[in-house]
Amino acid sequence: MHVTHDPVASASPTIDFNTFLAVDIRVGTIVDAKPFPEARKPAWRLWIDFGPAIGVRKSSAQITENHPLETLVGQQVAAVVNFPPRQIGPVVSEVLTLGFPDADGKVVLMQPSKPVPNGGRLF
Repeated sequence: MHVTHDPVASASPTIDFNTFLAVDIRVGTIVDAKPFPEARKPAWRLWIDFGPAIGVRKSSAQITENHPLETLVGQQVAAVVNFPPRQIGPVVSEVLTLGFPDADGKVVLMQPSKPVPNGGRLF
């Protein structure tokens, strides 16, 4: 789901801090990645370890242009872990993996600049 790729788009409406805190964004390590040929748009299936409290969760991510499959395992990524699961074709995506569009609108994963413990919450 992409709201807009336009870097000059207006900011979203203002929200209060408690609304922001309701979105649980955590860091996890990709432990497995596989092709997702059934997806309407090119995507990978990811299994991300968010540590002992949350465990391994599945995600579908449209990141094929900037993130080759063979480079993903071991990378840390940020994801929203408290959205309800979403059916994407034959796959249930349990988390929303986060990224930003590059100059061509292709997703670049949101990642910490150095290793951090799995399950750490964005603040």
